[in-house]
Amino acid sequence: MRHAACVLLCAVGLAGCATAPPPYGNFIREAPEGYGRTVAEDAVRQLTVVYPPANTRFDLQQPTPDPFGTWLSQSLRAKGYAVQEGAAAPVAQGRTARGEGGMAAGAPAVLPLRYVFDRAADLYRVTLLVGDQSLTRAYLAQNGAVHPAGAWVRKE
Repeated sequence: MRHAACVLLCAVGLAGCATAPPPYGNFIREAPEGYGRTVAEDAVRQLTVVYPPANTRFDLQQPTPDPFGTWLSQSLRAKGYAVQEGAAAPVAQGRTARGEGGMAAGAPAVLPLRYVFDRAADLYRVTLLVGDQSLTRAYLAQNGAVHPAGAWVRKE
């Protein structure tokens, strides 16, 4: 009886460690006009530094009904990225496709892309999750505009 109670307690404890995936998206309900566009365009500039458009395709793995998400996907396409939204196709993370899954040999790598755009007081923050890596930057709201509050931070 004692052994069964111990096993049950361990099972419940381990189940508590398994959490749902973190939420992604825009968590700013009433951002002033233009904040989403400014941050999205800055985010795309940083993505072009780390992931060259000619060699990268993004699989946007969340709906983008918000202004930030819309500007992000439009800006990515304008810079020359192929952007797949709501895809069910397999993703070749970090590798060049080898003719599998209908993709031509030598096709650019397909990377999963998610974002979090949130706010704490006068600081706004964007985090781009590309595969297992993330890019994060804070922005300060001043005089009706949003400005970078620091450098981009890249977690590998």
